Amino acid sequence: MDAAPAGRPVRAHVWVRGRVQGVGFRFFVVRHARELGLAGWVRNLPDGRVELVAEGPQAAVDALLRLVARGPAGALVTGVETRWEPPAGARGFGIGADA
Repeated sequence: MDAAPAGRPVRAHVWVRGRVQGVGFRFFVVRHARELGLAGWVRNLPDGRVELVAEGPQAAVDALLRLVARGPAGALVTGVETRWEPPAGARGFGIGADA
């Protein structure tokens, strides 16, 4: 995706594969997303992946994606799929999808 114009938020919808459940991955994402000032959510999927949506400044979303690709201690990330979507005006960052 091309960089968003200055000041415009971006939204990344992400699926993470590997040993990413039972290792504190969701809490890792929440902590870093909040530190970066992002909005969105993270949740476990029944197939063993973690899904997340992060919305905010391009640089902050990119920083979170770099952290997600590494994961917390105990995780083993084997793949990250990212789909860029139009920003939806998300507020706050937590565990579980904002339906």
